[in-house]
Amino acid sequence: MKEETVNRLQQISEQNLIDIEQAKEQGRSVIGFYCLYSPIEMAVAVNAIPVPLCGTRNDPIPTAEESLPRNLCPLIKSSYGYGVSDTCPYFRASDIIIGDTTCDGKKKMFELMAHFKPTHILELPQSQNNPMAIDFWRAEIENFKSVIEETTGTDIDDDKLRAAIKLMNRVRKARKALMDVNKVKPAPMKGSELLEILFRVGFMAEKEHGILLMEELTSAALNSTLHDDEAPKRSAKRILLTGVPVGLGSDKIIHIVEQLGSDIVAFENCSGYKQAFIVDEDKDPIEALAEQYLATPCSVMSPNEGRFALLKEMVEEFSIDGVIDLTWQGCHTYNIEAYLVDQMLQETFGITSLHLETDYSESDTEQLKVRIEAYLEML
Repeated sequence: MKEETVNRLQQISEQNLIDIEQAKEQGRSVIGFYCLYSPIEMAVAVNAIPVPLCGTRNDPIPTAEESLPRNLCPLIKSSYGYGVSDTCPYFRASDIIIGDTTCDGKKKMFELMAHFKPTHILELPQSQNNPMAIDFWRAEIENFKSVIEETTGTDIDDDKLRAAIKLMNRVRKARKALMDVNKVKPAPMKGSELLEILFRVGFMAEKEHGILLMEELTSAALNSTLHDDEAPKRSAKRILLTGVPVGLGSDKIIHIVEQLGSDIVAFENCSGYKQAFIVDEDKDPIEALAEQYLATPCSVMSPNEGRFALLKEMVEEFSIDGVIDLTWQGCHTYNIEAYLVDQMLQETFGITSLHLETDYSESDTEQLKVRIEAYLEML
């Protein structure tokens, strides 16, 4: 990316913290979200600021390990460490934390977090195919609506919720358009660049500003004006990253792939294409939110058919040469599902995936580099 774009993204992050602080002084609430299953439209409907809170750095993990097991998933430990050490300004600004029962580790971590921060947990069904799942989930969404109304002192009617759905659909369309620039060969954007843009835009208090920025950067990428270095190499292997979410600080795999001369052109995970969905604007808003959010293809669901459908679509549309399936240590659902992912890729595309299990530290970087280099040479 051009230096001016990097500086601009940094300035946006710094200004955003000021904007949130000023918004709180004016009476706006801040709602912290930990997972893609939580409908952030509820926060938008009451003019609150939704912020993502998933921990992506190694720094707060030692503090978390004073309370949590060392062999727990680093994402959980990072999230808790930021909260308990009061070192995340977005966590500090949040009036309430919204969690989900996407794994046992998170569920128990939220119990501890509730001792020092108001916390609400959405109870997820464990299957998307069970006929009772949607009714149960709709009731959870209805209760969630009541929690947001009580927290903010503002009622949510259908008109407000429909307006919020329309706005967030525009945000998701802009994110998808930005991610889709890498369907072009060679990919106009490096995976590290795309991740940084998506990560920083996710925290923006004003969604309209985020939409405009993503549209501008999408146009710049397609017109090849986003870079001031040499053009992307046509010989670079096109890699899709699937598995656990990644962010700034937990992106070592992306940097290793780029150092080895290849590109991660697409992210199937929660950081990327899993957010490329659209909520039906014509249905009853609660029903529409319940149906679309429940369809999120996370490995907590059994079976998780949506993930394989999405992977098939992305491998074809992004002209993928290889797939890296990333699992954080202690994440049993994604670890087990890796077998099915590799099986599907071999049977459908003749591609063998590379399954990597690691944490946020840099201690295994050289080992990972050797394995990734061997995989890229095999493609």
